[in-house]
Amino acid sequence: MAAELIALFLLVSMAVVLLNRKLGEKRLQSWLAGGTFMAPLKGIALGALTPFCSCSTLPMLLGMLKAGAPFSAAAAFLISSPLLDPIILGVVALLFGWKIMVGYAAVTFVTTLLLALLWDRLGLAQDVKRVRVAGSGEHEEPWRGFKPELRPAWEQTKSGMKPLLLPLFIGLSVGALVYGFVPESFLLDVAGPGSFWAVPIAAVVGIPLYVRTESALPVGLALTSAGMGIGPVFALIIGGAGASIPEVSMLTAVFKPRLVATFVGSILAVAITGGFLIPLFA
Repeated sequence: MAAELIALFLLVSMAVVLLNRKLGEKRLQSWLAGGTFMAPLKGIALGALTPFCSCSTLPMLLGMLKAGAPFSAAAAFLISSPLLDPIILGVVALLFGWKIMVGYAAVTFVTTLLLALLWDRLGLAQDVKRVRVAGSGEHEEPWRGFKPELRPAWEQTKSGMKPLLLPLFIGLSVGALVYGFVPESFLLDVAGPGSFWAVPIAAVVGIPLYVRTESALPVGLALTSAGMGIGPVFALIIGGAGASIPEVSMLTAVFKPRLVATFVGSILAVAITGGFLIPLFA
């Protein structure tokens, strides 16, 4: 999995670098700009249109911040990208029905928007490190064509990857250890049906499991068939897909501790809110 994630990270990072060079940072900044609500709405839209897992969201986030995108837009993108993925929405509709899919999308959309606005209101932009939140394209060189841009884009991608390697490997190791030793019966015991605490517990348990898009719904369907309620299942999926240990580990290289903790807390808030409200759409 480490090799797969590193390859995916490098591919997405290089694509983002080339996209920033082609469009220009000022143009990207201008597109993502907007009023109080428009900027995070654009961030959510971009997140929903980019089918990234939580770990590969980070290169796009760094590109947005480097281009000087509004912090609320970047925050909305970070939260929404792995949770409003069109792939996961389609599989939710296929396995659980379109009503639950609409409910899931609505709950995630609203809570993401509110959280992005809250992050911005609390001034958490100052907790971003190693990238500039202000614009950085004042002395930008013109686009020279795809081939001439490949080598500098690759060098920039490698340079950006180096400080993230150690956090990535630590996160993957911990996540793999937890995933390999947590049996399905344990999940049913701690988050089984009939308990008010099933949803919060499932959301917390989901984070170290690193539930990826392609495995989230099969895992969810298996747990539902084994007797776990839809609410706890979705809380577990949202927690695992939105704040995996590898992603949180890599975020420590970009965010200060307060912002990392706020991110994890925000994903838990989305997971718990969704876990309680989604059964209403069943």
